[in-house]
Amino acid sequence: MNGTTAPPPPPPEPLSAPRRARAGIALVFCVHGAVSGSFVTRIPWLQDRLDLSTGQLGLALVMPAIGSSLAMPLAGRFVHRYGGRAAVRGLISLWCLALALPALAPSLPVLCAALLVYGAAAGMADVAMNAQGVEIEERLGRSIMSGLHGMWSAGGLLASAFGILAAHLDLDARLQLAVTALVLLALAQPVCRGLPDIRAHEGAEEPPRFALPPRSSLVIGLVGFCAVFAEGASMDWSGVYLRDVTGASATVAAASYTAFSLTMAVSRLAGDAAIRRLGAVRTTRVGGAVATVGGLLVVAADSPALAIPGFALLGIGIAVIVPLAFAAAGRIGSNPSQAIAGVATVTYTSGLIAPAVIGALAQATSLTVSFGLVTALAFALLLSAGALRLAERNSGGGNVTATSPEKPSGKDLSTI
Repeated sequence: MNGTTAPPPPPPEPLSAPRRARAGIALVFCVHGAVSGSFVTRIPWLQDRLDLSTGQLGLALVMPAIGSSLAMPLAGRFVHRYGGRAAVRGLISLWCLALALPALAPSLPVLCAALLVYGAAAGMADVAMNAQGVEIEERLGRSIMSGLHGMWSAGGLLASAFGILAAHLDLDARLQLAVTALVLLALAQPVCRGLPDIRAHEGAEEPPRFALPPRSSLVIGLVGFCAVFAEGASMDWSGVYLRDVTGASATVAAASYTAFSLTMAVSRLAGDAAIRRLGAVRTTRVGGAVATVGGLLVVAADSPALAIPGFALLGIGIAVIVPLAFAAAGRIGSNPSQAIAGVATVTYTSGLIAPAVIGALAQATSLTVSFGLVTALAFALLLSAGALRLAERNSGGGNVTATSPEKPSGKDLSTI
């Protein structure tokens, strides 16, 4: 523009390159989830070591979400300045190393600071790897984002199993998390080599350090908000609901989180096939309908036999919504990482406030009423699904023709 000659498009990539990139980004998602799963299993150790009350622990556990929300807008700047491959490698490495910080904290204030850094690293890596996922999906010409988020869930579940074993063996969390951080760091380095080096067009303006989410991403973010609210409420309160409302035993109540997580992981891994067949909008509407039925079962439940299938249906219904929201955001404007950061900020805010809103509403009324709100938000997915139409571009569904994998995406990219 402005009289200058646009740079020539990059040459077509070999068909094998996007496939190699897909395997690489899937493993990046798996590593990211493994860091999260490793930390979660040692939270009781942290509480015991620092002698934290429930309120103090709750304050500390808010810090990762705050850190993520504050730092996510910076991810677009990293991608712009250093390129997609280097940004993902650097940020996922930082996220792995941050795993060791919370266990080293000697006091509550230091723990809060460590978790703020931990959350900031998580959020920036999250945005960068989702931007990579959207670009690779474009090159492949078919939906992969749901499967990538399924790999995140699988990584979290696998790592949490090792964490539970470490806790059972009474291993010091400082040693366990430090060793886990180094192992995951070592795994992340070769994984990133096959990623495409996404770079901005020559002369493109550098994103601001901090900026409000683009207006175009807010509507998409609100769809993700509904899904993440239901996810956060179910994960944090399903056990309490089963115990207090349906009279479930402590064992059954404790197992509810694992069951919900498993349904989410399996649904995400299988979700791309549904997206390719139905398209993003219809998949979201079907998911919203399934989640609504699940919510109604939970609200009506007077026994675990009804509540557990209800929570399972909630997990199945909302599983693919966030991956689709990121996919849609990544196709807005010329800076996908900035739009993804906007959507991620809105969805992370939902995850931050959901447990508190459910608790406050339950205190004022009942847990049953609280999950009535969750059900209403699940139903809202049916009404707002059209906002994700951009995610159909390469889903293989609807009337949108998928891009041929041999064709470059049109962005100024270096070869893989």
